[in-house]
Amino acid sequence: MISRARSGLAGLVRRLRALPPSCGPVRLVAVDGHAGSGKSTLAGRLAARLGGAPVLHLDDLASHDALFEWTDCFLEQVAAPLSRGEPARYGVYDWEHRVFGGERTLPPAPVVLVEGVGAGRRALRPQLACVVWLEVPREEAWARGRHRDGPELAGFWDGWERAEERHFAADPTLPHADLLVRRCARGYLVFPGPRGDGGKPVADHGG
Repeated sequence: MISRARSGLAGLVRRLRALPPSCGPVRLVAVDGHAGSGKSTLAGRLAARLGGAPVLHLDDLASHDALFEWTDCFLEQVAAPLSRGEPARYGVYDWEHRVFGGERTLPPAPVVLVEGVGAGRRALRPQLACVVWLEVPREEAWARGRHRDGPELAGFWDGWERAEERHFAADPTLPHADLLVRRCARGYLVFPGPRGDGGKPVADHGG
């Protein structure tokens, strides 16, 4: 018997698997939301339920000098090879040493998750099968992020919040989200987004 604590993500996983491919043979799924909202956790849980689906963390493409200016890198190094059914290879930014070092490979799996602030941006949407928005209020998400990272990164967060606010003012994701995911005490609730069909939940609680 599947408990209510599992049914939300189970329903979401079924929806993602049923999507038509959007980038060659790949279903690219964006997991977007404010910094600190829990995107990495949600993407990890979805990946596990999808049998180990690959996850691209946009923090690997961004940098201190280009928090949101990673679109060309994504399209050239990730979307282009995946659209040909080939593995994507991209450089990874080291946030501690402030340099790009090493390389990661992303296979053209049936579902590939792209998680990070701005994952559902305008330039990427033609390649995306689905845009998922993690619905956590901005101030709450930022407070969680600050608490997670500690006072030593307070200066970084001051700059990040201004940059994120500018980004979403110019290129908002929420109006283009297919699904909204809300965290709750026992997991998640999944609702149709602004591009979805109606306002009722599409799944129950999900752990």
